[in-house]
Parts: sequence; C-alpha cells; structure tokens
Amino acid sequence: MRAVWLREFGGPEVLVPGPAPDPEPGPGQVLVEVAHANLTFVETMFRATGFGPFRGPLPTIPGNGVGGVVTAVGPGVDPGLAGRRVVTGTGGTGGYAERVAVDREALFEVPDGLALDQAVALLADGRTATMLVDAAAPRPGEWVLVEAAAGGVGSLLVQLAARAGARVVAAAGGARKVALLPGLGADVAVDYTTPDWTDRVRDAVGAVDVVFDGVGGEPARSAYELLAPGGRMISYGLASGDWAAIDPADAQRRDVTLVRPAPTPEQLRSYTRQALADGAAGRLRPLIGQRWPLERAADAHAAMESRATVGKTLLDVG
Repeated sequence: MRAVWLREFGGPEVLVPGPAPDPEPGPGQVLVEVAHANLTFVETMFRATGFGPFRGPLPTIPGNGVGGVVTAVGPGVDPGLAGRRVVTGTGGTGGYAERVAVDREALFEVPDGLALDQAVALLADGRTATMLVDAAAPRPGEWVLVEAAAGGVGSLLVQLAARAGARVVAAAGGARKVALLPGLGADVAVDYTTPDWTDRVRDAVGAVDVVFDGVGGEPARSAYELLAPGGRMISYGLASGDWAAIDPADAQRRDVTLVRPAPTPEQLRSYTRQALADGAAGRLRPLIGQRWPLERAADAHAAMESRATVGKTLLDVG
C-alpha cells in the first residue's frame, strides 16, 4: 500500500512517500480503507523533534486519525461492520497510509447526513471543542475570548460558545484569518499579532468572562489579563511553542479559575459522538481550509508550521 514514512526527526522534507506492508486485522480489530487523514499541529512537533504524546521507534508511519470504510474484520468482530463508514484514532501512528488496522472499540460510525471528510475534521477537533465548552461552561450573555479562532478547534469553539448564548471575541493571526471570524459567529474579531489587540478588546467589550487558550505564550498571558473577577481560563494548545505559564497564586488573587479538565476515556468517546451528531444535524460546521494528497504530507506540514493554514487540514488518501 501507499504510505508516508518518518525515518528521522527534522523538517517537513523528512516525510517521504513509499510502499508499506498491507496491515491485517488481528483479533478484535478491523481493516479500514482510508479516505482522509486528519492532521494536527502536534504531529508537526512530533515530526520535528519527537515531542508529544506519540512514542515508538523510527521508522514509523505518522498519523493519529483517519476516516474511511471498513473492508475486513478480524476474529471476534461482527462481520456486519464491513462496508460501514467510520472515523477512528490509530493509537498515535499509522494514519498517513491507504489502510489501517485498528481496534473495533476505537471506531465511531459516521452518522447519516455527515460527509466523511467533515467527520474526520470533527474527530479530534470536535471532541476537543465540545469537551472545552463543557468544562468552561460559558453562560448566556458572557463574553468569551477564543484564541486561534480560525484554527480547527478554535473555529468550532466560536460556534459552540455562540450556540450557548455567549458573546464571542474571536482572535486570530493576520487579516485573512480575521476576515473569516464573523461568518463563524464572532461578535468581535481581532488580530492578536498586532501590539494593541488587547486594547481593542477592552474598548469593545471591557473585560471577558472566559478565555479559550489555544496559543500559549505571550498571547495567552495577554488574554489572561483581560479576564474579569470570576472568570475562567482553559488552555488546550501551545501554537506559540510555549504554555501560558499563568501563576495559580495570581489567578486565585484575581478570582480567576484555571480550568483543567480531566475527562475519562468514556467521556472523551461521548464528546466525540456528540460532535459527530452535531455535525450531522448541522449544528456544528468544521472549517476545512486546505487539503493535500497523501504523497504531499510534507507540503501540508510545511503550510501548517508557517501558519498559512486556516481551519482543519486533511490528507486525501482514497
């Protein structure tokens, strides 16, 4: 089968297309013919340095989320699953390939009415956004600040917060990205790469009640200063390369809660099912900003690292 290999850590060019053995489903597993592979920013960090939650020896086939059709089942698995449209995690590796063998328990069937590429776009980002909104619990009338609001998770957070009745300040980097934000449901859109962006937020809304921090670093610390007493801040990403590093003692003094969700595996599965159901019902719309064929995974990584992408990035495999 066709695949993309990582044989050494480094720049995007270390992602090299090449043949790989066809996987075979073992006991309790299914074989999925992959149509789309989900890309996340943490995968670029893993490719560059080995950083992140994924572990294992090189060489490896990267990729942790795919969507496709079940084509075979292993021993102990209901043969009726064959032909079903599914999305699934891969356990950290193997996703940049034409086929994957995964545990049956890792599958999520794609609801009727939801396109397979949209389901893949919601697999990780929809789960994350749904979990974050559940944990921070924005209330009607509150002001919510979403960083990296033109990204995969951020674009969904804008929609979910607005659906909860909150008013949304959406922050993104660059005029092209900022122009997308009103269409997602943002009440105020700002460019957080400009030096006066927090002043613009204060002039528009005063303080904010909730911060969804997907950037970390200095933008996150600036966003933290915008929080009103009783506010909540939840950090889930470090696109800047560094966590926000907010002092818990200072947060306590300011009456700000640093929300740190710790969902169980079953809760994560429930969030995924909810995101897919919301997508099928038209309540949640993933922003698929760009897509590349499998063989151009290196180009996809380069675009993500250069901050040239918006929304979700996919590899089209099938």
